[in-house]
Amino acid sequence: MTKKDVEEKQISTRFDPGEFVKETKDELGKVVWPDRQQLISESVAVMLMVALSAISISLVDNLFDWLSKLVFK
Repeated sequence: MTKKDVEEKQISTRFDPGEFVKETKDELGKVVWPDRQQLISESVAVMLMVALSAISISLVDNLFDWLSKLVFK
């Protein structure tokens, strides 16, 4: 590589906030956003899975709490 090539590479790798915002807008324009029905159904599915996970963890925690009280009484 020549000195000029190295200098050009260093210049092109600098962060440019304006270019970043432009590229971000371009990429967001390519996104296929879900319709309202799909958004609602997937949000409900996520909330149900979170609730089921929380209930499962709570049940296991209560089981271990009960068992530890029996053992260490």
